[in-house]
Amino acid sequence: MIQWIWQYPNWPNFTWHQVDIAPELVKAHRLVGYINGRYQESPDLGQHVLDALLINLLSSSAIENERLNAQSVRSSLARRLGISEDQPYPHNERSEGLADIMMDVLTEPKRELSLERLLQWHSWLFPTLGIFNADLKVGSLRGDEIMQVVSGRLDTPTVHYEAPPRLGLEQRLNEFISWFNQSHTDTSLDPIIRAGMVHLWFVTLHPFEDGNGRLTRTLTDLALTQMDAQSIRLYAMSATILEHRADYYRILEQTQKSGLDITPWLIWFVERFIEALEQVQNKIALTQHRALFWQKHAMHSLRPEQIKVLNRLLEGGQDDFPEGISASQYQKVSKVSKATATRHLAELLDNGCLTKADGSGRNTRYFIKSE
Repeated sequence: MIQWIWQYPNWPNFTWHQVDIAPELVKAHRLVGYINGRYQESPDLGQHVLDALLINLLSSSAIENERLNAQSVRSSLARRLGISEDQPYPHNERSEGLADIMMDVLTEPKRELSLERLLQWHSWLFPTLGIFNADLKVGSLRGDEIMQVVSGRLDTPTVHYEAPPRLGLEQRLNEFISWFNQSHTDTSLDPIIRAGMVHLWFVTLHPFEDGNGRLTRTLTDLALTQMDAQSIRLYAMSATILEHRADYYRILEQTQKSGLDITPWLIWFVERFIEALEQVQNKIALTQHRALFWQKHAMHSLRPEQIKVLNRLLEGGQDDFPEGISASQYQKVSKVSKATATRHLAELLDNGCLTKADGSGRNTRYFIKSE
């Protein structure tokens, strides 16, 4: 009786309906080109890269309910990227290992994948063992125990997935590695489709006792890096997966209980990829809007408090102040008196930096003046 996708006789010969995915693939490739063209002009490119890589690492761990020390991980990444920080944070073995994995993906995309490389990533992922994983086999494949993903009560668990048995795992893994290396140059296979296949295939094998999800997403990043080594530094695929975590586990479970037609999974994967790219596109638009604003108002002698509030509105006004900023909110952000806040806002109106919405008194709202 076939219950799991890896039990089908033709595994892993996946199939899909190209016509159902093609429109989204066109959109995704167009966004990659747009991002590459626009962000290379950014004077803050290094910081954008650092932010994206940090979010990607934090999100990938958060998917597995692991909270990392963000400052420590940022410090480890910044050092490897050659970015100096005003207040560098002490790093630890955990953050160093994660940074090592990320930089191996980014700087060695053409190096062939091997079992040794995967085992090294696993060792970097778990540089130290604590009381909760003291018996974890680090840097080696899982043992003979049945590998299942379960939930619910211990006496009546719900089995969401069962991985292939330990016997023959090396052969299955070598088959994946061989395909990964050969498919990189297969011009008939869209590289985004390939990344989706990489994700599904490796997480299905589940070759380690722990860390399979994080290494699956690392391999996905490697496949996307092989497609385009520039844009991968600017978006965080794991962040969009985290935003849809429940749906992520649902579609994986559904796919692994279905046949070898993986069209629904690939559509979901490409949609999340587009979502990650669109977030970068929106950030580009925001950066350009901010640059044009300050270029236009460069002649005005603005006060530090006014600059602080304007930057807040330019960077996140739609989220922080969707209905515009009031005088009392200006007062809190800039830390000035009520009278000073009123005077500052009047000056910004006169300079054409802000526009006033309908209303009066406490209900008066101010927005960045657009062209």
